[in-house]
Amino acid sequence: MRSHQLTQGVERAPHRSLLRALGLTDREMKQPLIGVVSAFSEVVPGHAHLKNVTDAVKTGIRLGGGTPLEFPAIGVCDGLAMNHEGMRYSLASRELIADSVEVMARAHSLDGLVLVPNCDKIVPGMLMAAARLDLPVILVSGGPMLAGETNGKTVDLSAVFEAVGAVKAGLMTLETLQDYEESACPTCGSCSGMYTANSMNCITEALGIALPGNGTVPAVYSQRIRLAKETGLRIVELVREDFKSSRILTEDAFVNALHLDMALGCSTNTVLHLKAIAHEAGVDLDLELVNRISQATPNLCRLSPAGPHHIEDLYRVGGIQTVLCELQQAGCFRGEAATVQGLTQAQGLLRHRQPQADGTVVRPASDPFSPTGGIQVLRGSIAPDGAVVKRSAVAPAMMVHEGPARVFDGEEAAVQAILGGAIQPGDVVVIRFEGPKGGPGMPEMLTPTSALSGMGLDESVALLTDGRFSGATRGAAVGHISPEAQEGGPIGLLRDGDRIRLDIHAGTIDHDLDETELARRRGEFRARELNVKGYLARYARLTTSASQGAVFR
Repeated sequence: MRSHQLTQGVERAPHRSLLRALGLTDREMKQPLIGVVSAFSEVVPGHAHLKNVTDAVKTGIRLGGGTPLEFPAIGVCDGLAMNHEGMRYSLASRELIADSVEVMARAHSLDGLVLVPNCDKIVPGMLMAAARLDLPVILVSGGPMLAGETNGKTVDLSAVFEAVGAVKAGLMTLETLQDYEESACPTCGSCSGMYTANSMNCITEALGIALPGNGTVPAVYSQRIRLAKETGLRIVELVREDFKSSRILTEDAFVNALHLDMALGCSTNTVLHLKAIAHEAGVDLDLELVNRISQATPNLCRLSPAGPHHIEDLYRVGGIQTVLCELQQAGCFRGEAATVQGLTQAQGLLRHRQPQADGTVVRPASDPFSPTGGIQVLRGSIAPDGAVVKRSAVAPAMMVHEGPARVFDGEEAAVQAILGGAIQPGDVVVIRFEGPKGGPGMPEMLTPTSALSGMGLDESVALLTDGRFSGATRGAAVGHISPEAQEGGPIGLLRDGDRIRLDIHAGTIDHDLDETELARRRGEFRARELNVKGYLARYARLTTSASQGAVFR
């Protein structure tokens, strides 16, 4: 075991002395030393309960004959960071999390890891570290929040964001907004729709690096605690079997993850994160593969914001395993992929107690919401290196749209224009200089998209950005446009009034400018002057394009 570098031999007497200072006994030092990485904080509502989950993991490790050693990870709440400078730190935190987990595990010769995250960047950051370290690793999240209810209506966080736009448009009273505000987030856990946090936690089951139930068992259910204990027990077995993450995070696993992604209609952020994790695992995951899998995968779920249901509803009909069973029957699943259960995915599904879709929350593969997946990669003269849209959350009327550009250098100006009534039906809102380098940090754009939805414009106005969108976004919202404006991409050359054509069916996004005009504008182009220092300045220097997963060079 790796921990023998700390605990075995005469030369390690000083090391054992320090471990004794932690209160460890001789027996505990002889057992596998398991790192338990907890993202608990008193800042993030998705993480507020992780002490209980982490304690359950440690109980399981001890029951299995291992010695748990807990250490923390940072985490940004995207909801709290939204629409101010804090959002520039959200994606950037992913690299810090990956680096810090790697440092702690390597520096202290840990034999295995249990990762206990919940929210948006924490899950992929920890999985990036798992891929680098190639240790026995299991992830168990804190689980999803329950949806709220007010006056007989189910509400969630995206409903509150959209309600702000409705109030500004005179479509909702301040009293109703107050009801939404007080009701939408009734428990701890990751926000209740198919947003980025829940998307990533569900995908861990398809990757095989979490036990069944990880994505959908609600945060406040006792089953979540039992799952954490089972995870602790299993990690000790994986250490003794030397069952490393490289046996899990294979090409088959990432293909399965993309199939599930498309079936669920996950957040567009999953494309960024899966590319980043695959990069660490040495697996090539290009955007063309994403599109091929999207074209071949039926969309089986329309959870909030694409539909009326929430993660708790998916849990009630069997969770992710039900969806995987449908994908298997449709031939959209590689059943031979390994999992931390010690079974193949196909063997694991044989144990599932509810193999059939209910027809409402999960459609059968023979009768899907759509024959193609929930995410579409777009290319064209605006996005030569690609862009991403959550196709399953776009109104049918907006699948093809043409209109004049309304161009804004930054999110703040766009939000002011939208809430001020300056955007008209038919417009195409362009928000640029918000990419990985130009933001810097590639902030999410939930505020402008929610404002458009709340004002009733989501079926007549498109929004394009080199930034990204929250999983709570719905409408014709195209993000990750690459190359970004800061690197001289075509989005940086657009001006008010340019005609923009979006065809999601065809996978294209284009402007009407000829080469002569483009050349003239390139000669006048100036990148944004970044007034940042510290970590954001370093991030801007090191990060790559969104089309490459926004990983560090």
